[in-house]
Amino acid sequence: MAKNQPMTPPAGDEIFLLKMGEMVLKGLNRRTFEERLMGNARRRLEKFGKFRIYSRQSITYIEPKTEDCDMDGAFETLTRLFGVVGLSRAKACEKTPEAILETAKTYLHDDLMAARRFKVESKRSDKSFPLTSIQLSQFVGGELNEAFPHIVADMHTPDLIVHVEVRDFAAYVHANPTPGAGGLPVGVGGHAVSLLSGGIDSPVASWMMAKRGLALEMVHFFSYPYTSPEAKEKVLDLARLLTPWCGRLTVHVVLFTEIQEELRRSCPEALFTLLMRRFMMRISEQVAKRVGAHGLVTGESLGQVASQTMEAMAVTGQVCTLPVFRPVIGMDKEEIIRIARKIGTFETSILPYEDCCTVFTPRHPKTRPTLEEIQEAEAALDIDALVQKAVDGIERVVLTP
Repeated sequence: MAKNQPMTPPAGDEIFLLKMGEMVLKGLNRRTFEERLMGNARRRLEKFGKFRIYSRQSITYIEPKTEDCDMDGAFETLTRLFGVVGLSRAKACEKTPEAILETAKTYLHDDLMAARRFKVESKRSDKSFPLTSIQLSQFVGGELNEAFPHIVADMHTPDLIVHVEVRDFAAYVHANPTPGAGGLPVGVGGHAVSLLSGGIDSPVASWMMAKRGLALEMVHFFSYPYTSPEAKEKVLDLARLLTPWCGRLTVHVVLFTEIQEELRRSCPEALFTLLMRRFMMRISEQVAKRVGAHGLVTGESLGQVASQTMEAMAVTGQVCTLPVFRPVIGMDKEEIIRIARKIGTFETSILPYEDCCTVFTPRHPKTRPTLEEIQEAEAALDIDALVQKAVDGIERVVLTP
């Protein structure tokens, strides 16, 4: 046993079992992924009490160290932990058939009373255990059928699956696992800056990239007095709704008013949106370089609005040297809305506060721009000075789960 490896938990303790997904395929890098997952879990659980966290055989174990831990709150927050495909509240017991049976009778009593059809699934990671997985399932299932005669064994359509896992430290009994958030632990994929507006798409895009392991910081463009303080607060609320999934977020609030007013004075109206987007990308890249991030994330969906045609995205992305990730690029609005509802951002996104783009939307926006005409319009602007002033005036708001 490795140094500092946890010993067998006391019989009777309730713990959480977190099952990893694609992380188990990571070969020599797998331990790095596991360490990140455990670190993320540790930070998320701090406000719920003191827990012992360790990994073994593709399972992350989370044990309460004290009796006053908020187990319900802890379990709920773990359902939003990227890198976990399934999680269970389980009861630990001694590794004997009799102890496993007794634990199933007591720990799953309410579930067994409510069920009409059940089956037992056993997994024996500890090969020194005297019964095979099939034999253990048969023993526990037969005894449960006698103890709860109102339920019948059904191998195909059970209401309840009694899970028995015989592992290194103990045996564990639990009911049907709860689906996890999936994906990869936040942070294993690097660090990026996401452009967060008050709409539906950008929170979904941020969530999707966090699910692939990106640690994020947010940039929001605020056009006071054309947009209200309530519009800014709406965006901060969206970021708060993302923190249970993404962890701590820093929102960089950029005062964008001066740039928009300069565009209105000096540039053709049909190009306003494209020119604004180019400034947003420049500023976001400067923020990314300041914080050590190596990519940008946007909520652009091909063809959804005038600034999201292929030609428009080509000219707005041309100002960037960092990679730009557009995870919702091929999704239609209903698909994006479905995810927004799932992650809890939809109702906030549709609140009626306009963002900086909608306030300055041209009546007839250019949808097939050329880089030459965009650069010609920008020739009238002191781009570097406008970008630097906006970056220097950034307000930073730190949000925690």
